[in-house]
Amino acid sequence: MLKATRTLIAGEAHGEILELDEPLSFWGGFESETGTIIDQAHPQVGQSLVGKIVMMTVGRGSSSASSVLAEAIRDGNAPAALILQESDEVIVLGAIVADEMYRTVMPILLVDDATYRDIASLTAAQVSADGQIDQR
Repeated sequence: MLKATRTLIAGEAHGEILELDEPLSFWGGFESETGTIIDQAHPQVGQSLVGKIVMMTVGRGSSSASSVLAEAIRDGNAPAALILQESDEVIVLGAIVADEMYRTVMPILLVDDATYRDIASLTAAQVSADGQIDQR
């Protein structure tokens, strides 16, 4: 059993683990209509994030990223959950807006370096509302 250092958005999710090689900007780097990475400079361009537990050290991008993420959550084209090492207020804002406006929750967890590595070694996981991460 692994545990988040801090739960930024509480919720339950499960899915395949996808560790991003570089931070992603949801504005300009992600297509909310398909849930796909579209940043041509990103090493995982073309990869779908839909329904996956996406890991990245931190987000990258502008304040518009929150609206793109909220739209993806609303449309069902977002990750199942995000696991970060550093808090990103813009990403959290997008998840808060989706929860408030659309009643759809996408959990966001902060983890330390050792926990991040342990989660990255899993193929799939279950996230619980208390921040627990279990192999699935």
